[in-house]
Amino acid sequence: MQAVTVYPPLAPIQAKIQLAASKSESNRALIINALSNFGGQLSNVSAARDTQTMLRLLQSSETVADVLDAGTTMRFLTAYFAVTGQNKTMTGTPRMCERPIGILVDALRTLGADITYLGKDGYPPTQLNGFTYSGENKVRIRGDVSSQYISALLMVGPTLPEGITLELTGEVGSRPYIEMTLQQMVAFGATFEADWEQKIIRVPAQKYTPTHYQVESDWSGASYWYSVVALAEQAEVELLGLKENSLQGDSAIVDIMRQMGVESTFTAQGVLLTKIPAQEAFAWDFTDCPDLAQTVAACAVAKGITVTMTGIESLKIKETDRVAALQAELPKIGGELVEVESNTQYVVRRTVAPTTQPTIETYDDHRMAMAFAPVGMVMPIVIEEPHVVAKSYPSFWEDLKKVTTVE
Repeated sequence: MQAVTVYPPLAPIQAKIQLAASKSESNRALIINALSNFGGQLSNVSAARDTQTMLRLLQSSETVADVLDAGTTMRFLTAYFAVTGQNKTMTGTPRMCERPIGILVDALRTLGADITYLGKDGYPPTQLNGFTYSGENKVRIRGDVSSQYISALLMVGPTLPEGITLELTGEVGSRPYIEMTLQQMVAFGATFEADWEQKIIRVPAQKYTPTHYQVESDWSGASYWYSVVALAEQAEVELLGLKENSLQGDSAIVDIMRQMGVESTFTAQGVLLTKIPAQEAFAWDFTDCPDLAQTVAACAVAKGITVTMTGIESLKIKETDRVAALQAELPKIGGELVEVESNTQYVVRRTVAPTTQPTIETYDDHRMAMAFAPVGMVMPIVIEEPHVVAKSYPSFWEDLKKVTTVE
């Protein structure tokens, strides 16, 4: 199937949706459990392609680890295989090999990892040739590029002879993802000290304790349902498996979507979404939740809300350049993403009403597909290459069919 068309619902929406498990939590739990000698029991592990790729590679004895297009998997496994002294060739899709990894490699080399580049310096593919502890356990690393580098180092920290101390330089982006990592480490018996003012995190040498870990449902996946409720004329949706006090930074969608016309009421099973009046304009800093930006942008244009966005710089090195992708696709639904201040501030707004059924390119990016699909609540919309959702939410289209027509 090369494309699907999403049509506006013919009746008020009322549904309960069992969300997919969190890819972010699952990927961290798999690494920590591996560092616990695979002694723990993990429940509700994500069926997303990225997570299943992680699971397969952790269980594989092959010398080539092909992560496909999974950035988190590339970064976490690079640290895991390096520090555990495994000889591996780390590679992925052509786009994956365009995504930088030099900051992480430099940090691992400081600790004692033998890593060489097989192509362009700073980018995959890489060759891991074992680990001999350098005697240096203090690492300076930028906090404003990718929290995944930081999380990768934190998780392997307890296994190092003297633990690890990270000094984060610059602004710290996606801090909730770092805190998620630390709390999952705690769940497996690890301790840490974090001084966020000084931007220093210390993890002593220690052993993880195998445990039973239950993965929460995915707040990133929930964001698309918030958009459905925001855009549908009448809607009430209960999302199952979510927690009010979540480790996931994307739970910020609760506060963002309250301004876009969706109220959240937590229940015994999850969260109930209902419609309320929306604001005409607001501003949001996406530094801690960049994966929500595409959903908010598409929803804002469709609803005619103006949103001033900051903290979306990291979108340029994701599965695609998501800033450029939004600038190309938002005009198809009558909007635009304008750069107001170079690489720091953007404005999303509606410009005109679309006159034709838009066809959205997805750029091999799962979030482009799922961010624009809810626009089908107000106009028929064609989403190309719908299979890309397998990366994080394989059942997305089947779930969406429960509330409207998808062909």
